[in-house]
Amino acid sequence: MTAHRLPLRLKAILRRSRLAQLALIVGVWALGDAVSRGLALPVPGGIIGMALMLALLLAHGLGPASIRRGADVLLADMLLFFVPAVMGLLDHGEFIGLLGLKLLAAILCGTLLVMAGTALTVETVQRLMARAELRHDH
Repeated sequence: MTAHRLPLRLKAILRRSRLAQLALIVGVWALGDAVSRGLALPVPGGIIGMALMLALLLAHGLGPASIRRGADVLLADMLLFFVPAVMGLLDHGEFIGLLGLKLLAAILCGTLLVMAGTALTVETVQRLMARAELRHDH
């Protein structure tokens, strides 16, 4: 098998396999975490992994179809990632009061910032993809 065909075969596997897409997403996250820890950066590994994934998408090293199904699985089950934190509130009554209000404000602000950042990123990527398609069609 030639070196040129291997990436095509890998891309075909990624487009078909939800499990392979999940593995790729988790692998990029793990790489970002390793970079963050290895270089003792004050930035979470997930953010570095997200930047790596964005770089792969923008450089056309990876197409959206190669991660769409895996990302859909993660998004569909996102609530499961937050349930343990909510259950912890039941064990700590001190969070019901001023401390709880401060934490709630921080969580709401953080959530809004993440949502706004995600929306801006998605919008930017969509515009870049539309421009690339227009250039490709001409």
